[in-house]
Amino acid sequence: MKTLYMVSLGCPKNLVDSEVMLAALEQAGYSVVEDPNQASLLLVNTCGFIRPAVEEAIDAILELAAYKDEHPEQLLVVAGCMVQRYGENLLAELPEVDLFIGLDDFPDIARLLERLTPEPQIVARPGSAAYLMDSSVARRISAPSFRSYLKITEGCDNQCAYCMIPSIRGRLRSRTIDDLVTEAVRLQETGVRELTLIAQDLTAYGRDLHDEANLVALLEALLQHTDIPWFRLLYAYPASVTDGLLQLMAEQPRILPYLDIPFQHVSDQVLRAMNRHYRRDTLDDLVRRIRRFVPDCAVRTTMMVGYPGETEADVTELVEALQTWRLDHVGVFQYQDEDGSRAAQLPDKVSDDEKEARYQQVMTTQAAISEQRQQRFVGRIEPVLVEGVSEESELLLEGRSRFQAPEIDGCVYITSGQVHPGDIVPVRITEAHTYDLVGEVVNDQENS
Repeated sequence: MKTLYMVSLGCPKNLVDSEVMLAALEQAGYSVVEDPNQASLLLVNTCGFIRPAVEEAIDAILELAAYKDEHPEQLLVVAGCMVQRYGENLLAELPEVDLFIGLDDFPDIARLLERLTPEPQIVARPGSAAYLMDSSVARRISAPSFRSYLKITEGCDNQCAYCMIPSIRGRLRSRTIDDLVTEAVRLQETGVRELTLIAQDLTAYGRDLHDEANLVALLEALLQHTDIPWFRLLYAYPASVTDGLLQLMAEQPRILPYLDIPFQHVSDQVLRAMNRHYRRDTLDDLVRRIRRFVPDCAVRTTMMVGYPGETEADVTELVEALQTWRLDHVGVFQYQDEDGSRAAQLPDKVSDDEKEARYQQVMTTQAAISEQRQQRFVGRIEPVLVEGVSEESELLLEGRSRFQAPEIDGCVYITSGQVHPGDIVPVRITEAHTYDLVGEVVNDQENS
């Protein structure tokens, strides 16, 4: 029997690629199994963006290679960003792997397996990727059937000094509005209730197309041609969030009041060194505009500490900015040199101990802010998308409000009410914690 065990690592954009491979393999007769011992094919879709992601990928590969030691007939295949980044070097480093597939060829995984020879091989075109999927490409949705991702572009043109994405995934490539609407309609027909738009930079959408395509036009088309109740936006570039986008969010309740906008830092000298195309005053203005157009909007961002040349004064400015802005969700990362990046060549490195201290300082600051921000929900009735039984306890249900993105934010624990996964129901929030909320379903009579 053709059986498949898959590990998908990295971001939601990578998950979409995994879903493309899953669909191709199922069409070729493979069925998914939950136990690696029962699989004839072991597949890892890797992330290669930063060193910790590469280390995680290698660990996952070696873990599956241990199963192959017990079952020599198994095939071990590795795909994704790490393959595109490191290419043929992986053949010597990971001899346990039968086939490596880069970012231009993963949709052809079934055909590549049919042609596989006994010798380990790599199928990856040199340099950055050029592939761009379209709505004709099948996907096997791996998330719960009521939510999915819509990848609207590939690649990135921002050229941040620390980032390897352009060298791995290539220049910006946008799908057409008609093509994205076609896929969204198909996802709606499968029962999707929340559709999250993803890209390396959502706000760059359409810049490479020779028409009037942009993010606002795309959202208007999706609203017009589908009945999907929730649209969520992930990964906007700070300097490109327009008043037009914020106005549309204010007018259209189906576009959730939620924005993921990686700031990376607030210090002008650090932002300049990062080659980020904005400064602190841009961020101050952005936060003011978001609060003016969409007052209740949840803002998620990421910050990087320990960048070469970062000073204690820069970190103090970062902490003070967070205390001023009072954002809802902040992820903090410690800078790591990446081979091939311009940032790796910069002087004035920050020690690991100092990076850890700065990380703890920023995280502690934001935890207090998040806990306070959460309190505004207590007593409110909020629509919640029900995910199912909680992993914490079988006595609780779990869902997410409009202000919580899947996988990265907290959740709403539902203590009472008769609901089903995929339902969007009114929930009265009774408790708020640092990252999670607790509530009970409100019946129709109470909600009227």
